[in-house]
Formats: sequence, structure tokens, C-alpha cells
Amino acid sequence: MASQQADRGRVDGLRRAVDGAAAEWFGLAVRLGLAVVWGWAGLAKVSDPAEAAQAVRAYEILPESLVKPVGWGLPFLELALALLLVLGLGTRIVAAVSAVLLLAFVAGISSAWARGISIDCGCFGGGGAVDESQTEYLQEILRDTGFLLLSAWLVYRPRTKLSLDAWLAA
Repeated sequence: MASQQADRGRVDGLRRAVDGAAAEWFGLAVRLGLAVVWGWAGLAKVSDPAEAAQAVRAYEILPESLVKPVGWGLPFLELALALLLVLGLGTRIVAAVSAVLLLAFVAGISSAWARGISIDCGCFGGGGAVDESQTEYLQEILRDTGFLLLSAWLVYRPRTKLSLDAWLAA
């Protein structure tokens, strides 16, 4: 009986932590962390859109007619996600878009790996063919899966400290 009450108390404490201010501060850290990732990725590619398009082409997934628009547009999408995450504006929607984009990245990297294509992911600039010994598919997939989990947290729990969402809702 006492053990059940202790367990219930721990569960209630965990529930309060997930629903309370601690979760909002954690959400802020997640939001800003993802903003840094998207900002870094976008800034690394925006100055050389032709190189970004080459990175997209290297995956050999999209038809050539889409390679240039995706390669040129992706850095701007990443920068927009970064800005919106910094501001905390539309957090749930931005996190969902982040999750979809990260799923696409994981699928693309997995596809290249499965087909034996030796490329640099181009995630933070660069991209294109590399020697087979230079591929880091597993690390890239694990990294992007971690970012995907952070995005999922913000989809589940978009309310964070220091956000325009919270300010507009007040």
C-alpha cells in the first residue's frame, strides 16, 4: 500500500515536471538548439546555391528538374525555420515541418547508403561524391534522428518560455 502511494507520488511529480515550468524551460532549450542547427545548415549553404544543388543531385533521388529548385530553396527554408524557432512563433507547426524535413533527410541518407552511393550528406554545406571511406551515414542518421526527437518534443509540447506564441496567447 505504501509502495503504491510512493509510486503514485513519483508519477504525479513527473507529470507536474512535464506540464510545468521545467518543461517550458526545457522546451526553450530544445527550440533554441534546433534554431542553431537550422541556422548553421542554412547559412552554410545559402552563399553557394549551386553547391547546395550539387549536394541534392548527388543523392540521385529527385528528377533533374527539381534538383535546382530544391537545392536553391532548402537553405532559405532552413533559415526561416531557424528564425521562427528563435522567435518562438508557430512553434508546433515549425517543429512539424522540421520533423518532416528531418525524416526526408534520414530517408535520403539511408537510400544513398543502401544503394552504395558514396556522398557527403551536404547537411552543413559541401556535399557531393566522396571516397567510400569518407562516408558517415550511421552518424548522420543518428544525429538527424536525435534532432527529429527534439522536433517531436516541440510538436507534443510547443509551449516554451520566452516565445512569441506565449506572448500572443496571454
